[in-house]
Amino acid sequence: MSKAQNIYDDPDFFDGYKKLRANRYSANNLEEKPALFSLSPDLHGKAVLDLGCGYGENCAEFQALGAVAVLGVDISEKMLAVATAKHPDIEFICADMSDLSFLSRKFDVVFSSLALHYIEDFGAFAKDVYGLLNDGGHFIFSQEHPLTTAPLGGASWTRDSEGQVLHYNLSDYARGGKRSTRWIVDGVEKYHRTFSEIVNALVDAGFTIEKMLEPVPTQETIERDKSWEKDLHKPNFLLIKAMKR
Repeated sequence: MSKAQNIYDDPDFFDGYKKLRANRYSANNLEEKPALFSLSPDLHGKAVLDLGCGYGENCAEFQALGAVAVLGVDISEKMLAVATAKHPDIEFICADMSDLSFLSRKFDVVFSSLALHYIEDFGAFAKDVYGLLNDGGHFIFSQEHPLTTAPLGGASWTRDSEGQVLHYNLSDYARGGKRSTRWIVDGVEKYHRTFSEIVNALVDAGFTIEKMLEPVPTQETIERDKSWEKDLHKPNFLLIKAMKR
């Protein structure tokens, strides 16, 4: 499995991402995070691994929800510098999650928030995660929606003469593989997979899929800002909860 790109240590990207996450009305805060935590089992007494942990915010919440051991892994030194400063009582490791061979302990729950679209070989990754889980453990993750990652030229919309969104422009869905797109900066590398590739990789690894979510904004959010209505055409995120039997 090839190493993932470490775009988060790019100064321009890091600064832009920090501003994005500071926005309380971001898609992460309004759609992705509530959906991710809705999938969580009871964490009391559990050992939790967070892959692509970023600032460690979710790690702190896992701990607050009763996890007795929380480990956060991220490739970015800049992100982990923030995480360790904010959460000194949580363990963090700076490593590329494309290769999990550095982990020898077992976990009850493995989370990953918006990081798996940076993984090239999802099939091998799913098998590695399966091997890290105790029997009955859960793998819970979010990623960019496959309809978002599909177009080779990046996501785009068709609008009317007044700039209102008419529909999403879907293309290249069956063309899996690397995408180089602009997100905050140019040249951000991600990987596109179809729904069937994602589901089959989990099944082939031995997982039983328990639930899938494609969160969209609430009516309250849309009424506050009509621009959110476009997410009803194409959700931003896909979330999956899978169990190791």
